[in-house]
Amino acid sequence: MWQKSYDNSPSVYVVPTPIGNLGDMTFRAIEILKNVEVIFSEDTRITLQLLNHFEIKKKLIHMDDHNEETIKEKVLEYLRNNKSVAIVTDRGTPIISDPGYKTVKYLREKGYNVIALPGATAFVPALVASGISAEHFIFYGFLSSKEKKMYDELEMLKDSEYTLVFYEAPHRILRTLEAMLKVFGDRNISISREISKLHEMVYVGKISKALETIDVKGEFVIVVEANSDKIIDDTPIVECVDRYIKSGLSSMDAIKRVAKERKIPKGEVYKEYHEGR
Repeated sequence: MWQKSYDNSPSVYVVPTPIGNLGDMTFRAIEILKNVEVIFSEDTRITLQLLNHFEIKKKLIHMDDHNEETIKEKVLEYLRNNKSVAIVTDRGTPIISDPGYKTVKYLREKGYNVIALPGATAFVPALVASGISAEHFIFYGFLSSKEKKMYDELEMLKDSEYTLVFYEAPHRILRTLEAMLKVFGDRNISISREISKLHEMVYVGKISKALETIDVKGEFVIVVEANSDKIIDDTPIVECVDRYIKSGLSSMDAIKRVAKERKIPKGEVYKEYHEGR
């Protein structure tokens, strides 16, 4: 069913907020936050700092993944009383790896307007600055925190012909890169950390080299090049096999992986590896 967004009826506004630099806040976002009745926020302390910066005084109500099932009824109550509301998260766009989906789905089903504002989100600048093709891509967000499921997810994605984009936290970044090296092979990647903040940094290169040099501080966006037959790795075979062994594969599994990546017989890789050592 088609629904006109701007019909002066009470609405839910999904409002992105800056992921770092407060200059990324849009004029429209400020206007909306000033005019709604109440703001539903993932962390009211962080949102209050933002509101204070822009001299906005507004009632805040906490809403996250744990209480959203009940809080969505509170949102509905405001709408039924002809009051528009806003949803924000700590930083970035609600619902993109953040709370808000259950509420939006529920209110859509009830026939209320949901208006999403364009604005800050971490994966877009990371992808655009990566130097990796953005013509077609899959935004996956966070991999599972459970190791077996994480490996299953990576196995599902490894043959994708599209660029892959992930979010990752500092305490899991090394484990995730090690898993990617094992499952994807030593592909080209980009890693952006602390986007739009003072200490923003971007790495571009092989997964193996990232593991040797990464500083595990800040929030990360990982962009991984697609699995393509056109991708040719000119790294010496001995070095490639050793990298996979270092990442945890047995010597035979490492040889099989290199042979598969280069589309050559594993006997050829085996011979060159052992003769070159």
